[in-house]
Formats: sequence, C-alpha cells, structure tokens
Amino acid sequence: MKKTIGLISANYTSNKFGALTAKRTPASLPFGGRYRMIDFPLSSMVNTGIRNVGIITPYNYRSLMDHVGEGKAWALNRKVGGMFILPGAIYGIRSEGSKFLLRDIITNRRYIDHDDADYVLFCGTNKVFNMDFSALIEQHERNAYPITVAYKKVEKGEKYEGLFFNLDDHQNVTGINYTAEGEANYFLDCFVIDREFLISFMNWFDRLDYMDIMEIVAGELGEIGVDAYEFTGYVGAVNSMADYLQVNFDTLKSSVRAELFETERKIYTKIQDEAPALYRPGSRVKNSLISSGCVIEGEVENCILSRSTHVKKGAKLENCIVAQHAVIGEGAVIRNVIFDKYVEVSAGVHLEGSPEHPLVLSKNEKL
Repeated sequence: MKKTIGLISANYTSNKFGALTAKRTPASLPFGGRYRMIDFPLSSMVNTGIRNVGIITPYNYRSLMDHVGEGKAWALNRKVGGMFILPGAIYGIRSEGSKFLLRDIITNRRYIDHDDADYVLFCGTNKVFNMDFSALIEQHERNAYPITVAYKKVEKGEKYEGLFFNLDDHQNVTGINYTAEGEANYFLDCFVIDREFLISFMNWFDRLDYMDIMEIVAGELGEIGVDAYEFTGYVGAVNSMADYLQVNFDTLKSSVRAELFETERKIYTKIQDEAPALYRPGSRVKNSLISSGCVIEGEVENCILSRSTHVKKGAKLENCIVAQHAVIGEGAVIRNVIFDKYVEVSAGVHLEGSPEHPLVLSKNEKL
C-alpha cells in the first residue's frame, strides 16, 4: 500500500442536536458510554497504518481538543508524523450533507504540500463504522482513478441524510444526489484522493473555496473520474437526535458490538481510569451498557451509562443515554432521555420523551 496521510474534517455543525452541540462539535459527541464520534475514523486510520493524521477543527474546538489531546491514545504522539491540529474556517459548514469545505483544505494546504505521500484519505465524523481502509486504498491504487469514494448500499435511501451515488456497471460514479428513494448507494463521508491531484484541484477551484469538495466534484464528473468502493459492514449515520439515540442503542446488539469493538481493529479513546461499576443489592439491570465508576442501586433497562453515573435506590431508567457524572435521584422515572455531562435529577422526578423526539438535558442541568 502506497503512503497515505489522513485528514479528518470536524469543522461542521448541525442545528439538529440542540443542547448537545451548543458548546461542542458533533465530532466530540459522547458515544457508547466511553467513546466520542471522532474515535471511529481516527482509530480506523491508525489501524490501517496511517501515522500522519490532520484534524480540521471548528471554532468551538475545546471539547474536541480535551478529548484527542496530543494523540497519545492513538499512538500519534510521535516525533515523525503524528497528529496535527489544523484550523478550520470560522463557523465552518452548516448546510446538511456537506463535510469537506474546500476553504478548509486550502487554508491547510501546507499540511498537504509538505508531505511526500501518494494519497490523502478524507473522513467525516458523523458515521459510526470500523473499516479496514487498506482495502479502499488498494482499490484506489489498482483502478487508478484520481478519487475513490466509499459507500454502503442501503435499502431505504429516504431514511438517510447525506449524499448518494449513481454508479455504472464498473462501479464508476455517474451522478451525485442529495436525496434517494428505495435502494441507494449512500456516501460514507470517506474518500481517497491522489495528493498531486488534490494540489491541482485546489489551484483549479480556489475561487470556489466556499463550496464543499464533493459539490464541486458533482459538477465536474464529466472531467473527473470517480471510482466507488462498497463497504458491507455496519454503518450508523448520526444526523439527528433520533439517529443519535438509535445508533447508540444499536451497540446493545451483540452483533454490532462484535463488529465495532471486538475485532483486531480496536476503537481507541481517551483513557480515564475508574473503579469497576458497583451494583448494590436490589439493583436490576437489563440489556444495558454500564461503564466503569457507575453505582447502580435502582433499575436500568435498554440504557447506555457513561462513567461515574449514580442511579439511586428506586430510580428507573429506560431507553436513556447518560453522559458522565450524572446523578439520578431516588424514585425518579426517566424514559427516552439523553443526558449531557454532570446532570442531576432530584428524587421523584418523572421525565419522558419518545424515540423520535427524545428529551435532552443540558450539561450541568439540575432538575
């Protein structure tokens, strides 16, 4: 496999996550009890052998920087190569489906110009999957197109938000669309591009730097050859609060957990040492992920609890996602609720959302 550097675009946001992204980028959304969304593309790159990764950050980068640090958890705190934190254009992208603002790439072209890599692997951060990128890169090298995009075939395109590809019999992209119905080829916000071609691309379209790279490519398909690589594994697309709830709950399925976390391609994250979870006499837990440091005295069903959550006696949690250091008071009943960090719920409080419209409790909120 030829030398490849990675570039993760985190400089985009959405108004569909409410309080969860008021002070953080979607890339640093908590996931699965101990991870963040950026852990998946970052770990997949490292597992593929990529040792030079740039992260394009948004203006509200504090939580992201607190999580990734200098890249030690991913073995990217290196003298040669390593993790590079790159500035993004102020406010980044807000249009749905856009992830790769050309202005971000041009702003950071020194990262690309001053490397001798053959390819650049781009990834977004709102798709949950564990991919061996070497197969994608090898297909790119074999078929010799300037760009190779990764996609997954989905049964109902209308349920997904993002970009979709029209493909010919040779897996070449003939069209790029923002909507689809029925079976569709769903873009995974992941593509490989020849580094020299990317440098030329920046020169050709520098006056269109306000556009997304894929938006420009869509208008130039007659001139730019684009190959497509099909990924057949699990993909969880997190584009809304309902998606966030459902994709988290997918990790309660043993088959999904096995594919995401129980392979040789580990998903790495920031290490936070905690004591094992403590289950008090009389507690009841069913079909849930309970992280270290938790104390369970009440009942928990179909939930994901992050580190150091305390569920007090008589409390009942169903279908909830709870971030770190939450306290649920005695006798509280909570259903279909998403907790941000450091939330405290008083004794006897009853909160209930729905799977389509879960309630969201802001960071440090006290009820």
